[in-house]
Amino acid sequence: MKRLLLASAIGALVACAPANAAVIHTVQPGETLWSIAAANGFTTHALAAANGLSDDSNVVLGSEIKIPSVSEAAAALESGEVGETDSSSSTSGAPPMGGYTVRPGDTLTAIAARSGVPMIAVANMNGVDPNRPLLIGTVLKLPTGAQISTSTPAPSNTVVPNAPPYPTPERVSSSTISEIAAANGVPASLASAIGWQESGFNNDLVSSANARGVMQILPGTWSWINSTLTSAPLNASSAADNVHAGVLYLGQLLRDTGGNIPETIAAYYQGLESVRRIGMLPATRQYVASVEALQSRFGG
Repeated sequence: MKRLLLASAIGALVACAPANAAVIHTVQPGETLWSIAAANGFTTHALAAANGLSDDSNVVLGSEIKIPSVSEAAAALESGEVGETDSSSSTSGAPPMGGYTVRPGDTLTAIAARSGVPMIAVANMNGVDPNRPLLIGTVLKLPTGAQISTSTPAPSNTVVPNAPPYPTPERVSSSTISEIAAANGVPASLASAIGWQESGFNNDLVSSANARGVMQILPGTWSWINSTLTSAPLNASSAADNVHAGVLYLGQLLRDTGGNIPETIAAYYQGLESVRRIGMLPATRQYVASVEALQSRFGG
């Protein structure tokens, strides 16, 4: 039976997949092993086999995936090695730092206490009312390094706190980001690389750590930018103003770091205070490398 199923799978490959030689695909924002396979006429199983991955492997933004020829995919399937890759060594992206989803029984006070930070700091960071109960499934950002150990699985349905900036079904172009960056003294390639790394220029994206929009701005950061770095309030429902906020924040980080680009990128992801206190975490180094690689794509 296994042989019959394998023969059917190989037959399907021949029927729908391109027969040309293997090519290299660079993983883009939002892509998964499944979406890359589907776009190239392969099953996830076949693409995973051709790359020595398990079927449920995650893929890292900016990493390379081999799109095999039909014969290569068939050979990988026939070898029977697919799915045997140790999941601990499979390629995976780092989860957003400090992301936490509210479980049954959680309270803001208890989450803050277990994170080692004041309750009001968690509330302000996420734009939630400290005087109202938390809804199960609420997506929260906790300070870098604050990890809550729990055996309770995260709810499948999530709730985004109703706070600015708001996700909207808009996309921006690199030229729009470049114009806003140039007007505010920030390298255009840096702002575009951050925007692409964070969201693929998609303002409708909300991360599992409650960051929103093109530049993935947290509610607390949005509030601070509006009160500190702007002369007029930014529109919380505008993709362009989400970019504007991210650019202003990058400009401040550049000033704080004396123009040190790698430290600025790291601070955007991990937080400047955290970077200075404990250095760049491994996930941060990966993020910095990815953004620096993307800068050349946007003229940097």
